[in-house]
Amino acid sequence: MKKGKKAALFTILTLAVLTASLIGALKIRVIFEHEHEEGIRRFESYQQLKQFLKSHQADAYWADILLDGSIRGGFSLTLESTALSPADIHYSTTNVQVEGVDEADIVKTDGKFIYTISEGKVLLIDAYPSDSMALLSTISLEGHPSGMFVAGNRLVLLEQIFMTRPIPREGDETFLPEIMLWMGNLSVKVYDISDRSDPHLIRNYSINGFYSDSRMLESFLYIVVGEPAMIYEENIILPRIYDCDGFKEIDATDIYYYEPSEGCQSFNTVFALNVLDENAEPSYKTFLMASSDVLFMSQDNLYIAQTFWSKAMESNWGALVMSEGEEVTAIHKMHLDGLDIEYVARGEVPGHVLNQFSMDEFNGFFRIATTSISELSDGSGRFIESNNIYVLDTEMNTVGALEDIAPGERIHSARFLGEKCYVVTFKKVDPLFIVDLSSPSDPKILGRLKIPGYSDYLHPFGEDLLIGIGKETIEAEEGDFAWYQGLKISLFDVEELDDPKEISKLVIGDRGTDSPVLRDHKAFLLDVERGILVMPVLVAEIDSSDYPNGVPANAYGEYVWQGAYILKVSAEEGIRVLGRITHLKDEGEILKAGYYFDSRNSIKRAIYIDNVLYTISDGCIKANDILTLQELNSLDL
Repeated sequence: MKKGKKAALFTILTLAVLTASLIGALKIRVIFEHEHEEGIRRFESYQQLKQFLKSHQADAYWADILLDGSIRGGFSLTLESTALSPADIHYSTTNVQVEGVDEADIVKTDGKFIYTISEGKVLLIDAYPSDSMALLSTISLEGHPSGMFVAGNRLVLLEQIFMTRPIPREGDETFLPEIMLWMGNLSVKVYDISDRSDPHLIRNYSINGFYSDSRMLESFLYIVVGEPAMIYEENIILPRIYDCDGFKEIDATDIYYYEPSEGCQSFNTVFALNVLDENAEPSYKTFLMASSDVLFMSQDNLYIAQTFWSKAMESNWGALVMSEGEEVTAIHKMHLDGLDIEYVARGEVPGHVLNQFSMDEFNGFFRIATTSISELSDGSGRFIESNNIYVLDTEMNTVGALEDIAPGERIHSARFLGEKCYVVTFKKVDPLFIVDLSSPSDPKILGRLKIPGYSDYLHPFGEDLLIGIGKETIEAEEGDFAWYQGLKISLFDVEELDDPKEISKLVIGDRGTDSPVLRDHKAFLLDVERGILVMPVLVAEIDSSDYPNGVPANAYGEYVWQGAYILKVSAEEGIRVLGRITHLKDEGEILKAGYYFDSRNSIKRAIYIDNVLYTISDGCIKANDILTLQELNSLDL
């Protein structure tokens, strides 16, 4: 592809979505207290940025699209008590990775009200006491909801605005079908909800690019937004940030970069906002680096992990060729202090990272679990996966490594808890590894457990127990793999580190049974004090009469039920079902679903306030006694 065509292809993605009629100076301060941090530089001019992009761009972004079929990165304040709920009222908060660091979600509560995103609106509901449950007000959405936060009398709504543009075609390319590429802007809206029946929009920002992730610490909101860095008709399309007064185009000399290049280049903007102080101007820093893949945030630091190939990749309109090289994850560390964003250092480890739970910070050390792909040495051209754990110091230098864990398998879940890391890999059986990280320079495996199935999510339960949510499996009679079956909830005893045990398990449904918890930890609700676990489940069951010669392991069940499972979990009694709650009003609705089921009455979240369990769907909220499950009230939405 010629250079002119490449420029058009790459930069169509980044044309501004908001119109150029917006004018004025945006009231945002840019932080440059540490302009000479080691390893990070700032562009000295527009021309230097332009030359950098021309020399590094190549086909990197197009290759990134082809790798995963989509554009990467496209798509609590934990209030223990507030003046809105009595101090003795115990209620659930969003299930987060780090205590005190809130994460955006589609449902929130403050112990009195429930806030839920539903069918293009945010609903504000007076939820407690449950006998007077009522819808108070709604907020209409303009884009696709990325989540929300609630802090006192402020509600923050994150919306992704999507647009498409065709790739220009020239000459002999006109015979190709039209290809559309995505563009985006992230809208950040702050509402005053002092009067829940009449919310008011008080602050409104828009950032060019695609939402990566966000966190909130106390009243400070941190958002990472990525926008592909391209050149169009010899001009760089620089990212912009908008507010009600106009826009601020980020100047080339306000953009940081790292050498050597990380392949695919994107403008990654870290945006900080004090949601409770209207007089405090937001701040930001913009970095030219690889596309943001996964984000981890501790109480002090933000880590952005980005995976790329160490050598160039070549593409030709859909045909992708990988040159020699390896998959590498770069981790950029930034220190956060209120609105101050200070770049600290960059680290690099082999392999790719699964999700945020594969990263952690403890006693100043950063720990990360990765899966590496390497070519076999037998000349077959085949590749093999293996898994690793790396420990990096405060300056992001690797000080400890444990490599080649479970060759031929890949990580399905990981959880760092203090000086231990629990890792689940899978190919045919589920090895649960316990890794000792008490000596950062010498991580080592203490124990392992091999059982059928695997866990996609791990959650601590007390000091010596671990809950795993995943799938049961049956080994295939032919071939080196296993067939996944029903939804599996496991309880592991990890008190004896060299001899972990699965002391209880519950399998729900047959092959095809699903739960959002497998992909989104925020759908998981655990009341540790009462030992009650709640999760949405879509149940599929096989009618054995359809298989007179026996049910094959690869047979799927038909959908028969959707709702919330309420489980009792304890070391003494294991896992048992207390009951089920559904919002489906017509049983035939699910029986007619076929291979795909979706309904506005599908339960998506559960929370509790005091002794009341609330289950939330787009169509309804039900309130049940959390111990007896007796229905107390319901509210149609």
